[in-house]
Amino acid sequence: MTARRIAYQGEPGSNSHMVCKHHYPDWHTVPCASFEDVFAVVENGKAELAMIPIDNSIAGRVADIHHFLPTSDLYIIGEHFLRIQFHLMAPPSATLDTIKAVRSHVHALGQCRRIIREHDLVPVIAGDTAGAAREVAEAEDPTQAAIAPPLAAEIYDLRILARDVEDEAHNTTRFVVLSPDLVQAPPGEGPVVTSFVFNVRNLPAALYKALGGFATNGINMTKLESYMVGGHFAATQFLAEVDGHPEDPGLKNALEELAFFTTDVKILGVYPADPFRAD
Repeated sequence: MTARRIAYQGEPGSNSHMVCKHHYPDWHTVPCASFEDVFAVVENGKAELAMIPIDNSIAGRVADIHHFLPTSDLYIIGEHFLRIQFHLMAPPSATLDTIKAVRSHVHALGQCRRIIREHDLVPVIAGDTAGAAREVAEAEDPTQAAIAPPLAAEIYDLRILARDVEDEAHNTTRFVVLSPDLVQAPPGEGPVVTSFVFNVRNLPAALYKALGGFATNGINMTKLESYMVGGHFAATQFLAEVDGHPEDPGLKNALEELAFFTTDVKILGVYPADPFRAD
């Protein structure tokens, strides 16, 4: 039987790759150069699912993802949280004394400033953390190092010079699983997250009125982000996430009230809340 496929953005050894391997160990992973490619691979049927990062506890929301989600034909069917670990790695001949420059994604470099400063390293921006590790391995230059996830050192046969070099211990990324089918978690079987987008008219108090039903029905809204649509500077589209299932009486009433004050509501997913949320 052909192995099922899950797509992710990045090169082998990236954090997205690690999450796929952990939660879908029997699936074939499909690396993609960009987030746009990830969406296209699943929409075209070349992969059954996608795993994409959506938020980071330090960097905030992941650029582009929140713009792709509302317009794509994919739905969120699950979420996973990953404690981000970055290691400083280099060719086998390198030591902490020989390295002069360090390569990584711009966000990873920004999250590992302490070790870069301590060793007076020159930061070099790469497109991807795992890609930086691959480039360092290919160069075989003892003056070059990379900051990348632990899996990258294993894949590219690099020597780990320092472990867990991220500045903040709480550095965590939230990933969501995307599917071409809207597979909703059943109601009444544990905590559920509902994600949706909606548009409001550019009128005074429109957002206040649209959200009033969530307050009066006791619904906990965990995310609310605004977007410009069609090049207009008025914030007319919003991405929201709430605790609860659309079939729960409170949330059902809130969504019905939301419809009175919006031009469009689209459910992006109804999925089990990751246990990490309860920690």
